[in-house]
Amino acid sequence: MSFERTQEKLKILADAAKYDVSCSSSGSNRANKNKGLGDSTGMGICHSYTEDGRCVSLLKILLTNYCIFDCAYCVTRKSNDIKRAAFKVQEVVDLTINFYRRNYIEGLFLSSGIFKSADYTMECLVAVAKKLRLEENFNGYIHLKSIPGASDELMREAGLYADRLSVNIEIPTEAGLKKLAPDKNRADFIKPMVKVKNEIIQYKAEKKLIKSTPKYAPAGQSTQMIIGASGENDFQIMQTSNYFYKSFNLKRVYYSGYVPISYDDRLPKIGSEVPMLRENRLYQTDWLMRFYGFDVSEILNAKHQNLDLDIDPKLSWALRNLHEFPVDVNTADKRMLARIPGLGMKSVYKIINARRFRRLNWDHLKKIGIALNRAQYFMICDSNQFERRDLSAEKIKGLILQNSTSKYTKTLSNQMSLFG
Repeated sequence: MSFERTQEKLKILADAAKYDVSCSSSGSNRANKNKGLGDSTGMGICHSYTEDGRCVSLLKILLTNYCIFDCAYCVTRKSNDIKRAAFKVQEVVDLTINFYRRNYIEGLFLSSGIFKSADYTMECLVAVAKKLRLEENFNGYIHLKSIPGASDELMREAGLYADRLSVNIEIPTEAGLKKLAPDKNRADFIKPMVKVKNEIIQYKAEKKLIKSTPKYAPAGQSTQMIIGASGENDFQIMQTSNYFYKSFNLKRVYYSGYVPISYDDRLPKIGSEVPMLRENRLYQTDWLMRFYGFDVSEILNAKHQNLDLDIDPKLSWALRNLHEFPVDVNTADKRMLARIPGLGMKSVYKIINARRFRRLNWDHLKKIGIALNRAQYFMICDSNQFERRDLSAEKIKGLILQNSTSKYTKTLSNQMSLFG
């Protein structure tokens, strides 16, 4: 095949893959062996940032944008009048190796429209990963999208060659899926997730007994939801996330603000604003659930079904629960320290370590790097001064927003002064 045709395919299928945001990943430690290509140890993928600040990338493409389904929200739906293309298995292998050798990428993220059948499509994806591992001795990162409805046998094989597997549930609720993709069945999304979960559990159990047990999806599995296409509120979205985290031990749930791409009475109009801020608030809520000990019902519930867009979810929770504050940083446990707005987990551990040697006051907190611009209203220390002074929730919110606006204006002014 000519270089021009390959380049055209790459342009079409890389562009079609841009709507999938669930390609950021970490957790794999597939080491280089037998003088092979690549090494995924300690790396994130697809322009993600590793813990030491490095930015790494991957080849992110679809195998094909042909699809047998007609989902209203999808750019590759069969009724959409777009240019179609499909890679052969060997073409994807060659592209990955050539891009890697030129130092363009450090791994592969491969998804696909569903053509012919779920099993046929999944078999092609697995064939790419298998060729890379066995024929090219490629030890870099591979993330495969699981095709809804694919057989258990194919899902098992996929996990033996890929570092991470993911199946997008696409729409947060079953009712929303039926509305926008009536040909799809939620059970088909669940099936491969169950298989991957069980295989990972089995792998970990066998690994304890037999050290040479082949790795199975060492970076786990993830999923993605489209936000803003089907009308769910934030409470419904995060309840769904909570269910998938607890039921399938997912590494990540990704939230993708819907980009209006087609005229359809069931969807937001073309030109509607992409809900980027809402997407950000959902990620912040997800973070609170996974790392800060919050239960989803504390942040969102029947009385509070949508996240505040003007303040972050932890501050919103604190303002609705002022009876929990002030927190004494010299005596509070880790759980309550983590609930103080403005304190990240690194700050929490700094406080816990520092108070072993002295009772902390405001100066101590500043010296160890605690940002007090919002935290000061929710905590007390070894000082007679308490910044909250029985202020109402609205007053505290106003002061914090005012302070944030002032800091932004000052920063912008300083930046502009550099240009004379």
